[in-house]
Amino acid sequence: MMKLSRQFTVFGSAIFCVVVFSLYLMLDHLQLDHTKSPNGGDRLQNGQLSILQDKIDRLERLLAENNEIIANIRDSVINLKESVKDGRGGPDSGNMSQGPYPDLLVSPPLVLPIDSQDCQFAARQFSKPADGVQLLDVYDLLTFDNPDGGVWKQGFDITYQENEWDSEPLQVYLVPHSHNDPGWLKTFDDYYRDQTQHILNNMVVKLNEDSRRKMIWSEISYFELSVHATFLIFGHVYTRVKPQTGWAVDPFGHSPTQAYLLKQAGLANMLIQRVHYSIKKHFASQKTLEFFWRQNWDPASSTDMLCHMMPFYSYDVPHTCGPDPKVCCQFDFKRLPGGRVSCPWRIPPQPITDVNVQQRVQMLLDQYRKKSKLFRTKVLMVPLGDDFRYTEALEWDQQFQNYQKLFDYMNSHPELHVKAQFGTISDYFGALRKSAMDPGHASLSLPVVSGDFFTYADRDDHYWSGYFTSRPFYKRLDRILESHLRGAEILFSLALANIQRAGKPNGFPSVESYRLLTEARRNLGLFQHHDAIAGTGKELVVIDYGTRLFHSILNLKQVMVNSAHWLILKDKNAYSHNPSKAFLQMDDVQPAQDALPRKTVLKISLQPRSVVIYNPTEQDRMSVVTVYVNTPHVRVDTSHSHPIPAQVSAVWDDATTASTEAFQLSFVVQVPALGLGVYHLSKAEEGGAETAQYLFLRQGGELSLSVKHFTVNNPQDDTTPVSIHNPHLQVWSSATTGLMEVKLKEDGSEHRIKVEFAWYGTTSSRDKSGAYLFLPDGEAKMYSPAQSPVIRVTKGSVFSEITTTFDHVTHTLRLYNVQGVDGQAVEICNSVDIRGEFNREIAMRLTSDLDSKDRFFTDLNGFQIQPRRTMAKLPLQANFYPMTSMAYLQDSGTRMTLLSAQSLGSASLKSGQLEVIMDRRLNQDDNRGLGQGVLDNKVTSNSFRLLLEKRAKTDNEGEKPSPLSYPSMLSHVSSLYLNHPLIPMAVSTEAGSLSLTRFSPLASSLPCDIHMVNLRTIQSKEGGGPSDEAALILHRKGFDCALSNRNTGLLCATTQGKIRTEKLFSNLRLGSIAAVSLTLMHQTEGGSSQEEISLKPMEISTFRVQLT
Repeated sequence: MMKLSRQFTVFGSAIFCVVVFSLYLMLDHLQLDHTKSPNGGDRLQNGQLSILQDKIDRLERLLAENNEIIANIRDSVINLKESVKDGRGGPDSGNMSQGPYPDLLVSPPLVLPIDSQDCQFAARQFSKPADGVQLLDVYDLLTFDNPDGGVWKQGFDITYQENEWDSEPLQVYLVPHSHNDPGWLKTFDDYYRDQTQHILNNMVVKLNEDSRRKMIWSEISYFELSVHATFLIFGHVYTRVKPQTGWAVDPFGHSPTQAYLLKQAGLANMLIQRVHYSIKKHFASQKTLEFFWRQNWDPASSTDMLCHMMPFYSYDVPHTCGPDPKVCCQFDFKRLPGGRVSCPWRIPPQPITDVNVQQRVQMLLDQYRKKSKLFRTKVLMVPLGDDFRYTEALEWDQQFQNYQKLFDYMNSHPELHVKAQFGTISDYFGALRKSAMDPGHASLSLPVVSGDFFTYADRDDHYWSGYFTSRPFYKRLDRILESHLRGAEILFSLALANIQRAGKPNGFPSVESYRLLTEARRNLGLFQHHDAIAGTGKELVVIDYGTRLFHSILNLKQVMVNSAHWLILKDKNAYSHNPSKAFLQMDDVQPAQDALPRKTVLKISLQPRSVVIYNPTEQDRMSVVTVYVNTPHVRVDTSHSHPIPAQVSAVWDDATTASTEAFQLSFVVQVPALGLGVYHLSKAEEGGAETAQYLFLRQGGELSLSVKHFTVNNPQDDTTPVSIHNPHLQVWSSATTGLMEVKLKEDGSEHRIKVEFAWYGTTSSRDKSGAYLFLPDGEAKMYSPAQSPVIRVTKGSVFSEITTTFDHVTHTLRLYNVQGVDGQAVEICNSVDIRGEFNREIAMRLTSDLDSKDRFFTDLNGFQIQPRRTMAKLPLQANFYPMTSMAYLQDSGTRMTLLSAQSLGSASLKSGQLEVIMDRRLNQDDNRGLGQGVLDNKVTSNSFRLLLEKRAKTDNEGEKPSPLSYPSMLSHVSSLYLNHPLIPMAVSTEAGSLSLTRFSPLASSLPCDIHMVNLRTIQSKEGGGPSDEAALILHRKGFDCALSNRNTGLLCATTQGKIRTEKLFSNLRLGSIAAVSLTLMHQTEGGSSQEEISLKPMEISTFRVQLT
């Protein structure tokens, strides 16, 4: 704490020095003006003395105001010290609102106050359990060859002795299932109408005919449509069932985050299927197909999830009863002769009769026994199903009646040493746990596995790395909806709680808003389906998904507008809800589900127009906001009429034509955590926002420029690299080579980072790239445009950027001229259009001077980091991995991180190189069932941030690479800001002149490493409206202290994961708080109490709270 006090003292002194030095410069400037007079000091022209007097008067006013600012800063620093002492981690916004400038947040400390104990988590070494399997080691071990394994083509021959089950019989659980994609070849609604509703209706009838029959169901999204189901879709809040087991037979690869989330939701078991065939073969040979899946970062066993990996090629009947699909197909009784489906091996099933039952039992039991040899216990799970099975009553009878005859025979002949029955997946896991963990079977304990199962290949070199990028437009739309939903949920919950506390609903549309939130949750949840977010559905299905996302984004904007309207009014009695005349309007409009959003042009006049800025992050935030206005002559003031720096830039109709009707207005705002700030825009002929300056370059080509209101420079044949810079970074770019060079101003180090674009083609062999598969025709070929690109350089006081316009990509590098998080990254925006291409994929490649060798890192689900290794023994497409939100390279002294606002495929094919596939256009199907190529490309906007960070420690290259890695604190917050931008809302020109006030709901920023995943109002038990309770979901992030924490601009500290509940909100309080599972179904035990929330590193915790 003494060290922290010294930091605050230095910090306050530095601010004072800066202010004094600024005033000195102003005085010096006045003196220079005086000496530059052509006739000397004694010959001032008439009027100049009065001008000088005015300047001196203005300077005196500035001195007085600066004294007030310093006093305000001093008080705020004291508050910050006190808040760190009591664990709040930031300034008390209640005190912040006092003083002469309530719109200004406290200036941030130079170095984040990180508790030393909070650094120990990321610094510790990975410890593998004695019976542990680390998947990075498995990848190193395997040769990834594919020899013919006999009847089990991708495996090996399995043998057994007849007497192996004499002492303990084989327990067989046959698990009937039907895989119902919520959209793929048909839309969600069409599947339900044509198939799913019949399956569910038959289930109710047929299961009641015989109590021995069982059936499992996993696609919960369909239950909201079923007339027979009595389940609620959200939070697993079913009226009758609490799920115990996750069932994932069709997702294309598997992440340990999936296991963690299921564990946090209260589930005990899970099953996975689509895993690389070489991994399956290895796990089968080691009998590790049943294992406890543990998170890499878990030093103990608290995250262990019991997992079953299916051993064979598919989840259909031919590939689930045993190793020989030719035999297993004969026990899929839907394929009996005369039906619509037959066996490809041309040996059909036979109805089971008294005559053939003995022989058919011997055939089937042989497969069961062989399959059981791949596991450590005598408990065997055998799925019985496929896509959209059991639609007709006939199939129910065929499967259940024939299998019951087989089971009756098995169970009545003890010499077979088998007990077979229908069962649910939970029945199987219950028996497995009993068998594997029985004290008498200690040697049968199951192994612990850590790592992930990407990238998936189902045969040969057919790696499913194409879907990491397919339909990137909708991957981006998904992320926008996710951000809007979270922002709307939190703002609605805060508005509702404040309304209930004030007792003044005044017609607030709480029920309608909650209905829109519920619908948006459903649509976002639906799109997480593996054929939706993956981009692997039919075009008509993609349009259906896109329309759902699009409508929900529009609806969520309305929820945010309605909530913000109530919260920002100073006089709550003045609130009136009028759906036809919204008080606030969003500043952008998306015209259609397949179009990029467009900014609304705000009409500005001499009468100030208010703009409300919503900060959906849990950190007090200083960021740049850009809106479009109808005039270049505009000024921006705080709600207390203090002018703030602003920049007017052009809106471009094309690369060289500036609009004369719309202008970008960019200004730096300071908005409290989860709060609302108010700013005023007005017309100003002078003294308003500074106008940007432009430089145009094009090698060997003439430029036709149409630009008014801005200074433009168009040098001829200039090959000098252009440069932009901000307080943290300097970037150079060449008009001819596209070379980008980045300089860190903190220590003056320079790194050569070349940004290039490249094309991948598809192989000339029979199997080609498609929606799922990436099968390139070799290494990428560098993008070579037919004509020289147009280079446009923007230089301004708020941001500067370099925009390069190619035929297929408009590439922008932007630097924000602000201190803090936004100023530390290079923002990269690519507008991609490959609609005219044939079998091509376009990649952005960053080539740096980092000595990263064959290692790089990608995130899993935006939750954790997975180290990767580029392997020469694997084909190129196998070295691509999913990048949900970030990827990075590092060497002993530097880390280069690419943060992404959309999920894409990424790779590091050479040392120092990082690339992402931005879009794919493929003219054929890849034979995985879709039946079409990917030809519905859109103009797609991809957004990234590039971070360069110094590392304080060096890697020991002689040691084995660790499976543990964490982003820096700066990287975490930069990603948060990228994915959850500030949301501007303009007050309608038709609204009256109501007095508005800033809304600051939190007592302070949350601790730096704690993210508020959501604050979601819970549905009322009576009716479909909101209750007075909410789900507070928090995530404590793991971060690496070996990277710099300077100049982050953050107003937070770390507090060892602790938050005092009474100091969480500024005006509201937590009337009750209870720790629950992720989906609110189970009460949980933890380190938290009514007085204090306590989170372990990486932990996601959920609390049922009542805000009063």
